[in-house]
Amino acid sequence: MATDATGSAATLRVLRQEDWDTWFGTLVRGFGGVPESAEKQELWKSLTECDRSLGVWDGDDCVGTAAAFRFRLTVPGGASVPAAGVTMVSVAATHRRRGVLTSMMRRQLDDVRAWGEPLAVLTASEPAIYGRFGYGTATFQLNAEIDTNRVRLSSLPAGTDDVRLRYAVPTEVVDVCEAVYARLVPSRPGMLARQPGWERLGVLDAERGRDGASPLQCVLAERDGETVGYARYRVKPSWEPTGPNGTVILENSAALDPAADAAMLRFLFGIDLTSTLVMWGRPVDDAWQHMVSDIRRCQPRLWDSLYVRPVEVGAALEARTYQTPVDVVFEVEDAFCPWNAGRWRLSGDAKGASCERTADAADVALSVRELGAAYLGGVSLRALEAAGRVRELRRGALEEASAGFGSAVAAPWLPHGF
Repeated sequence: MATDATGSAATLRVLRQEDWDTWFGTLVRGFGGVPESAEKQELWKSLTECDRSLGVWDGDDCVGTAAAFRFRLTVPGGASVPAAGVTMVSVAATHRRRGVLTSMMRRQLDDVRAWGEPLAVLTASEPAIYGRFGYGTATFQLNAEIDTNRVRLSSLPAGTDDVRLRYAVPTEVVDVCEAVYARLVPSRPGMLARQPGWERLGVLDAERGRDGASPLQCVLAERDGETVGYARYRVKPSWEPTGPNGTVILENSAALDPAADAAMLRFLFGIDLTSTLVMWGRPVDDAWQHMVSDIRRCQPRLWDSLYVRPVEVGAALEARTYQTPVDVVFEVEDAFCPWNAGRWRLSGDAKGASCERTADAADVALSVRELGAAYLGGVSLRALEAAGRVRELRRGALEEASAGFGSAVAAPWLPHGF
């Protein structure tokens, strides 16, 4: 329950299906008030899990929204761990600084714990908000704007020429593309298994969302009759006095091997009447960075992506493996979820782990936010120490923990919006 400046109370309650339109209208207004297309709004309505969604009501007015989708997250070692996908969070501008957000975050994390989900994850429209609730930046993404007139692909992996590309209607090959995506999910930390219905989000194509670009297009990469990759993209035509200057916008892609990925990239580089390729949300270790002739003219930019919060520290740390042996006692600070506070002994290696409460002396001190940031292996505990956010209490313990937490397979990556 939140209280306004006059002392009257607003009511927090689980979302009822009949209130969804009002609830969603509050969310849309909180993000600027530009309405979604009817098709997209209907999709969000079908995806919303009302029993896992919250609203704050001041009389008949909805003044706060929050939801938590039921996801499974790939963690180092390949396990698929239950995770609450926190999203649709907003507070009406008329009800700022009255405890509305805090009340929703409090209730939501209590619920996640009761559901038995050891992790909560989110993507942040305003990153400064969520640290105080224990969320740490765990994955990053790479954005690029490549001058394809001046940048060439100077290196391609073996087998690139063996990949056949063909055009396909995006809505007609959803199942084929989803099969490729599903095969990739266990291979990289940070990926979310796609739940039924979510596949439709990637092929929504309302004209108002194109910003002058073409309808969504798709190519499939095939080898020996098997689909090994796909790319969904748009083309935004442009002409200057000197000639065509169009832009290719890569919406999303996936490939089962480097050759398929390279074949699709070569195709995107060579689309007629274009001179720029825009890519968003790529992995930070994406191979294209080492194929191009001039990385500077690709304008790579790093962006924060997935935020992770251990809801149950012991269960979360036991769910993943560790690339080198670890036997470390963490002193964990967690004021918002006090059941996590205290000392935990983590013992693990590449085969598995245990994490239990202990009275032994602490080796490393940190908050649950830093555990979340390091959890998927993309953020180093050593780097967090250098930033003043982690303290080493036993000499050598941080080096041991930092090496163990790393991900030897691939940088963590979130390609699944929510």
